[in-house]
Amino acid sequence: MELKPQDLLVLLKRIANPDQSWTYSTLGNALGLSASQVHRSVQRATEAGLAVSKGRGDWQVVPEALLEFAVHGVRYAFPAKTGAIRRGVPTAFGAPPLSAQISAAPGEAPVWPHAEGQARGPSLNPLHRYVPEAALADRALYELLALLDALRASRSRSRERTLAQKLLSERLRLSRAA
Repeated sequence: MELKPQDLLVLLKRIANPDQSWTYSTLGNALGLSASQVHRSVQRATEAGLAVSKGRGDWQVVPEALLEFAVHGVRYAFPAKTGAIRRGVPTAFGAPPLSAQISAAPGEAPVWPHAEGQARGPSLNPLHRYVPEAALADRALYELLALLDALRASRSRSRERTLAQKLLSERLRLSRAA
């Protein structure tokens, strides 16, 4: 079993919309994935301990495990690579909620390259190719993905990482940061 980037996308979508009743099909449609891709993602996440099965297609995210992996493992498993200045969707410290607490000069904050993006900055490869579209369609998911990118980016300063960890912990509804 090997986790794939889309597995985290599926888990974060579930966390972003906790009151939604998701089937593999509806979750797939929301993320640009097939129902079978979502099912395999849930299976891999369950094997890794990031989710638990409750039987008959019902499952839930293990927030403590997801936070631990996000803080200590995601930058090694799915490193963020920066590239040329491009137009795109702001991420990491250039996107909410970090952008409210960390100031950046124009063009300094990273972006996911995307035709509908309104910002310019160093390009940062998204966790999965559907991330920009999924983020633009769901503000709560966007914030989770931006926080994850702040943890993925190897150049992230200690202050950014610490703040991203705290904010991600709050969004995962954990009482304290790991």
